[in-house]
Amino acid sequence: MNIEMIRAAQTRLASHARRTPLLSSPFLDEVAGRQVFLKAENLQHTGSFKFRGGWSAVSALNAAQRKGGVIAFSSGNHAQGVALAARAHGVAAVIVMPTDAPQTKIDATRALEAEVVLYDRATEDRKAIGQTLAEARGLTLIEPFDNAEVIAGQGTTGLEIAEQAREAGVTRGDVLVCCGGGGFASGIALALEAEAPAMRVRPVEPEGFDDVARSLRSGNREVNAAKSGSICDAIISPQPGEMTFPILHRLCGPGIIVTDDECLNAMAYAFAHLKLVLEPGGASALAGALFHGGEIEGEAVICTASGGNVDTQMFQRALSAYGDKV
Repeated sequence: MNIEMIRAAQTRLASHARRTPLLSSPFLDEVAGRQVFLKAENLQHTGSFKFRGGWSAVSALNAAQRKGGVIAFSSGNHAQGVALAARAHGVAAVIVMPTDAPQTKIDATRALEAEVVLYDRATEDRKAIGQTLAEARGLTLIEPFDNAEVIAGQGTTGLEIAEQAREAGVTRGDVLVCCGGGGFASGIALALEAEAPAMRVRPVEPEGFDDVARSLRSGNREVNAAKSGSICDAIISPQPGEMTFPILHRLCGPGIIVTDDECLNAMAYAFAHLKLVLEPGGASALAGALFHGGEIEGEAVICTASGGNVDTQMFQRALSAYGDKV
């Protein structure tokens, strides 16, 4: 996994992925106590950065793999990214999704003509299900983070961040990245290493699902005790990826842990001051910038807004709880 793969993915994504904006607001700066820039990947196709990895992986398949079809497992954002890329390439897609995934994500994946297979996140192993189906049907498995082409696609976000940060006059500081298995964070870290080496990725995770933060401290891949229980469904993974963790360990600073309430509050801030709709996990990096300033270095901080695929009820919950306070 290297910068050349990320640049190759950027070439394949050209004219397909959106170059999402890097946004700012003086109101957010005041709350955070420093300049805050938000990379709005919720405006990407399918509502999250996952489209980049999905397109990168599907577009790299050979003719036999495309004919056989693909399978992926995801709580919804990787599902939609792979499903849209597969449909565009004329490839059949099967997606394994947890029963507790937001219904809007399940519906959107089916609308993209993918076959959805549901499983119980608390009692069943999605990876085992995916591998079993892949072997039985001759499908190519596209994992959500332990896949070099997926990491390369996510890393194209880092290339854009480096360029847009220079345009904004920011050349050093922390880059807060919403983090589950680490594909997004590791891809961005590799891109920044090459294009903006004075910037440091900081993984941000929900409380109780901080496997990456603990792994960075211990030097080993730690496992979460719980498999469900956070509203940040998009960034809940059992442990860091085998492929992603060495990259994270080499390039990232300490992890930042945010609460569900902080993510809901960040959703309200993003809507009030940037008119962005974020899902809880997609707002986690902004929550880190707004409410964990003492853990951040630099006069400016860049955050990823990784996804905006939120159910109406969850978005209403955020606005009801915090809308009048932001």
